[in-house]
Amino acid sequence: MRAAIWPVLLIGGLAAPASAQQSQAPVAVGVVKAERTSIKKTLTFVGRVEAINRVEVRARVTGYLEEVLFKEGETVKSGAPLYRIEHGLFQAAVEQAQGALERSKASQQLSQIQLARAQDLMDRSAGTVVARDQAKAADDQAKGAIMQDEANLTTARINLGYTDIASPIDGEVGKTNVTKGNVVSPDSGVLTVIVSLDPMYVSFPVSDRELLLAREAGRDIGYTDFKDYKVTIRFSNGSAYDQQGAIDFINVTVDRTTDTVLARATVPNPKGVLIDGQLVTAEVEVGRPQEKVVVPQSALIADQGGVYVFAVEDGKAVQKRVKTGGASGTGVVIDEGLAGGDLVIVDRLQAVHPGSPVRAVPMQDQLGGG
Repeated sequence: MRAAIWPVLLIGGLAAPASAQQSQAPVAVGVVKAERTSIKKTLTFVGRVEAINRVEVRARVTGYLEEVLFKEGETVKSGAPLYRIEHGLFQAAVEQAQGALERSKASQQLSQIQLARAQDLMDRSAGTVVARDQAKAADDQAKGAIMQDEANLTTARINLGYTDIASPIDGEVGKTNVTKGNVVSPDSGVLTVIVSLDPMYVSFPVSDRELLLAREAGRDIGYTDFKDYKVTIRFSNGSAYDQQGAIDFINVTVDRTTDTVLARATVPNPKGVLIDGQLVTAEVEVGRPQEKVVVPQSALIADQGGVYVFAVEDGKAVQKRVKTGGASGTGVVIDEGLAGGDLVIVDRLQAVHPGSPVRAVPMQDQLGGG
């Protein structure tokens, strides 16, 4: 668990003389009970949302753009029409290729007849081998011409098909970078982008140290691979995403520039809340939950000696040095220095000194009383 930095109260000045402390009336202070809570072990990473499928739509042929057939930002199905390029020239090319193929077939029919005649004359010793071979070569050339014209026809039909640009995947389509009336070509660049929505990937770099910590923490719950861990996503405002993901991939190489390994989680996105390219925080649960003391952040005080809190014992304020762990919701985990059930002062800390008499007022009662 990573250590975090919390705003703490700085208190300066000298403690009042003992005689003054004894004479003063107890100060009413707001307190909360330091509760022991089951805390999950987590590692936190900065991640990036990525669509599982992301397609850059481009033109495959050159032509005049007749129509844009989608609404920007809408969800489209695979095969849905996106753009239509003027297809008249391409249709003409198909018909031209078909005509050339028919001519080649007619020529081959003639060459086949001539070959049969030459073979028959040679068999009856009325023709020559040379004539037969010439007829065979002509027939082979005619067959080759047919194959070439069939290929030309296939190419023309493919190019004609490219005039109707359709979505190759289910997903959400972005803005169009070209409008009706423009000439588009393979050199026009990306016409639009389509991204799949559900599920989504969240990728984040993991240092070698963190990877080792996660694997060691997972041994006590039977995890043998980092891929077994669950992931919680938090947005930039700190709110948690309501769907939990799971790590499904750890890269096979270390990035030598950052000394990190890329990890990736798959996260459900049924409502389309996650957006391709979005920056999020990924919290990875590792190991078994542990019982820890948690106190509000407002209880923490810092001085040159470190961090401490004031607790109420026998009607007096007692200073207790603590060692903090990570955050837990709006509170702070205390690794050392407090026991469960201690009454920790969180209100009117400026009026408290070590050993000063205090009267504990539970915060909920104080708040209720205004």
